Amino acid sequence: MSEKLEIFKKKLLYRASYRGTKEMDILLSSFVKNHIEKFDQDLLKELEKFLEFEDETILNYYNFNIIDKNIDKNLISKIFKNFKV
Repeated sequence: MSEKLEIFKKKLLYRASYRGTKEMDILLSSFVKNHIEKFDQDLLKELEKFLEFEDETILNYYNFNIIDKNIDKNLISKIFKNFKV
């Protein structure tokens, strides 16, 4: 593994772990920890874009299937929707 890729993964995990609400910290960090080593570079870039969505947008999509800001167009959202903590 390249050092640059490992640093990128650490940044993604950090971004998932420190969202602002404890619930999202737990949900997203668990998801990222569970999947990050399985993702190729393309999916890691999609994960980065996914983590840019606001907490409310992600939570509404996950819990209530409310599609806002094209979250459903992101490849990670489909994987995330099926994730259970």
